Amino acid sequence: MIRDVANDRKRDAWTLLTSHGHVLVEIARNPDARIRDISAAAGITERAAIAIIADLDAAGYVTRSRVGRRNRYVVHLDLPFRHPAQHDLLVGPFLRLLAELPGESAPAAKAATVATVAKAVKTAKVAKAAK
Repeated sequence: MIRDVANDRKRDAWTLLTSHGHVLVEIARNPDARIRDISAAAGITERAAIAIIADLDAAGYVTRSRVGRRNRYVVHLDLPFRHPAQHDLLVGPFLRLLAELPGESAPAAKAATVATVAKAVKTAKVAKAAK
């Protein structure tokens, strides 16, 4: 049997988050980040980061404003996930967990966030089962 090394590498290259997810987490971590910093953290090109930020802005997940020559971003944590399977869940608890937003870096706060996400998932499953 001949192994396809290129396909094996492709299968091993996936990540749990999409590029949109990586960009959103990086913006949540650093609202004053430059495109260069966001793209480096997400492992994508600057052009891709610009397109993704435009998508996130159009969908309402972030708002951009100019501060001098730089952009400042505001992440809207009260929006639901876009995928139908998670539409009943808000992005806020997820981003707090991954980005360790200010005031959330203590282990107890992280554990509380994990518990909140787990409770939200359970509530969503119960609500779907009741439909």
